[in-house]
Amino acid sequence: MLNKNILLLAPLVCAAPVYAFEPFTVKDIRLDGLQRISIGTVFNYLPIKVGEKITDEDTTRAIHALYQTGFFKDVRIEREGDVLVIFVAERPAIADIKITGNSSIATDQLNKSLKDLGMVDGRIFDRSLLDNIEQELKRQYYSLGKYAVKVSTKALPRERNRVSIAIDIAEGDEAQIYAVNIVGNKTFSTDTLTDLIVSADRGIFGGRKNFNRQILAGDQETLRSYYMDRGYINFNIDSTQVALSPDKQEVYVTINISEGNRYTVREVKRAGNLLLPEAEYNKLIVIKTGDVFSRKTVIDTRKNISDRLAELGYPYANVNIAPNIDEDTRTVALTVFVDPGQRIYVRRVNIEGNNKTKDEVIRRELRQLEADWMSSKQVALSKQRLDRTGFFEEVTMETPAVPAAQDQVDLNVTVKERPTGSLTAGLGYSDTQGAIINFALTQENFMGTGKYVAVTVDNSKVTKTYNFSIRNPYYTEDGISRTFNIFERKIDAQQANVSNYVINTAGASVSYGVPSSEFSSYGYGVGYEHNNLVTLSTSATQILDFVAKHGNTYDTVSLTSNWVYDNRNRAIFATSGRLARVNVETTVPGGDLEYYKVGAKYLQYFPFTDDLSLAYNIEADYGTGYGKSKDLPPFKNYFAGGSNSVRGFDGNSLGPKDSRGEPLGGDRRLVSNLELFLPTPFAGREKSAKLSLFIDSGYVYGVGQPFDLGEMRAAGGLGLMWLTPIGALRFSLAQPIKRKPGDSTTVFQFSLGTAY
Repeated sequence: MLNKNILLLAPLVCAAPVYAFEPFTVKDIRLDGLQRISIGTVFNYLPIKVGEKITDEDTTRAIHALYQTGFFKDVRIEREGDVLVIFVAERPAIADIKITGNSSIATDQLNKSLKDLGMVDGRIFDRSLLDNIEQELKRQYYSLGKYAVKVSTKALPRERNRVSIAIDIAEGDEAQIYAVNIVGNKTFSTDTLTDLIVSADRGIFGGRKNFNRQILAGDQETLRSYYMDRGYINFNIDSTQVALSPDKQEVYVTINISEGNRYTVREVKRAGNLLLPEAEYNKLIVIKTGDVFSRKTVIDTRKNISDRLAELGYPYANVNIAPNIDEDTRTVALTVFVDPGQRIYVRRVNIEGNNKTKDEVIRRELRQLEADWMSSKQVALSKQRLDRTGFFEEVTMETPAVPAAQDQVDLNVTVKERPTGSLTAGLGYSDTQGAIINFALTQENFMGTGKYVAVTVDNSKVTKTYNFSIRNPYYTEDGISRTFNIFERKIDAQQANVSNYVINTAGASVSYGVPSSEFSSYGYGVGYEHNNLVTLSTSATQILDFVAKHGNTYDTVSLTSNWVYDNRNRAIFATSGRLARVNVETTVPGGDLEYYKVGAKYLQYFPFTDDLSLAYNIEADYGTGYGKSKDLPPFKNYFAGGSNSVRGFDGNSLGPKDSRGEPLGGDRRLVSNLELFLPTPFAGREKSAKLSLFIDSGYVYGVGQPFDLGEMRAAGGLGLMWLTPIGALRFSLAQPIKRKPGDSTTVFQFSLGTAY
């Protein structure tokens, strides 16, 4: 007769079995009810082994152990003779998690929160987690000011003992700030303080701000900084209360503050291993005796000294400024403690990732040298110079410590090369040149040497150009560059809406660039041109008179020089920095034509945010003849109007007209542009497009015409520049602001493919 003792235990009450049985030796163990959990996993947790003699206490301990794994919702132990039978019912596994209704918080972010709570596909489902999930998701939405959010969770059964977790979120509207009250202020008015607070800002149209805890925390720090930068060392925010209206749609914020007293600086002392001379410390310490205490100037002083020491090879310098407050006199003495630490040297510069570019091309751009002390300024400058070469998609620099050497690091330069050679052909359009067909074979990093080689062909109804260029940026080891250029060009001026003639030009030039600093350089060059001016039956009197006086073939040798300062953060879509340029061109006396031209340009960027910046550009040009040539040749005149100078006016249309009423150009030009670059939502992270609001102005003055700013024309509008695989697209919608009778205007202008 089979003697069976059954032991039934509840999950939370398992201290003693329902039925007791005599101790016996286990000859075998059988597991029933497993679906996904492996037998080996269960035996790893089971404290009973075959061959052991067990008692009631042992079975109780076994049930405890199996429940604690979290794998099972029910465990029963029975005895069949000398066989221990364990019946288990597994908890279901999570098949998938679906979140619906969320828009303010990304699904990936919500899934990360669920993972932190243990709710992940494939894991054992614990129903108690659903409440925790609801509370956590609500907490996240509360931080965004969405206090009316509703979160519902369901566990839907699936086949093979699995469940699907369905989380539905009704976000609701963000609670709006009805009022922000500041309590405890005596020195500054409530209006002054609330003007500082973003949460209290009513906006341009008077609308209320949505409540956001992160913004409120920033507002409190703004208040603290405002007071502490004005001498209130003991300022404190005692408490902040946030009250909700019954419908959870309005928030009332009350900030309780204690201002304390205002303190001035009675003394500034220096202590520690100062290293730097006293005169230099006087420049670096921006807070002085007698000043009202300011936390900002204290922070600036600490940063100034730390940065300067880092430039001198002490990157781990410790600079502390200790205050000594005198409550009676309401003054504070500041002691600047300087511990420069150990000077760090660069043992070796290691370069990786340059499969094509030669090491020397990279090393010549580095300003941090081996065996020299490590300068944070030189390391940053080295990275900037490598970025500017255009050879690399990414440049990273690391300074790991050298093992067993406390005062040495290695500089590891890792580059990711980008393709620098291209074979391009394109079709474009310009409002000043018409349809453009171009072909270009370029190699910016020829055979990894850093040299630029290009063959270019442009063919439009205005211009036909054939050009070969080669540039060596390091013609000498000191960084002097040399550029050779050979070209042939034909310009049909009639097609450019200017005075009717055709000019054929062939020539060559060589120029040198000499760096004078990290951001400025001088340039010198010499060039030869052979020009042939072809008149037409429709040519104006001015063109015919010029040919009658000088003939139609001209050989000239010209000398050029320029000075350039450029510290923009990038060449395309810059947001900060400035570009200044002055250039001079003059022909050598004795040639067929004698003239000179002088030009200047200044471009400045003013960043407001990462996506919002203002640019101001002004260009001035002047040219005239000398010797036997009284005026500029007509094909060397200046022009204005069109998408590249003054938008809203037809290309080349501004300035004097010839005898047939066509634009003739002039010997002086003034152009200015004011442009506000706006965030462009569709451009994405690649920043391939820029939207802008602009005001352009300019004019060209003819020979003998007085320089009068009243002649300047102006237009304003909306612009878009978009970098595409076939070149740069430029669009503008402009409306003239200042015009005169007879001006040729156009609302919409665009050009394509002009950025090759």
